Amino acid sequence: MSTYKVVVTVPSHEADQLRRTIGDAGGGKVGNYTHCSFSVKGIGRFLPIYGANPTIGKVGALEEVEEDRIEITCNSENVKSVIAAIRKNHSYEEPAIDVYELAEL
Repeated sequence: MSTYKVVVTVPSHEADQLRRTIGDAGGGKVGNYTHCSFSVKGIGRFLPIYGANPTIGKVGALEEVEEDRIEITCNSENVKSVIAAIRKNHSYEEPAIDVYELAEL
């Protein structure tokens, strides 16, 4: 069974809820622990263009948002449900989600 690392950024004030959602979907299980994650704070920047419906900011204006980068691991059985949970519960129209298959050494 493969293991994946899923990385997503979210506005900092929404991070706790998204971490719970990810854990409830099966992400962040390590041995006898659940809801495991690692986070670091940063600044997300984006420029909504014509056709966008931004949650934060407005079309044509560069925006900066305090965000948390959340990293979790999950197995191949849960990766699709974790990604679906992120998409369903994230406030951004287009959340940035990175998925990496981890090597077994």
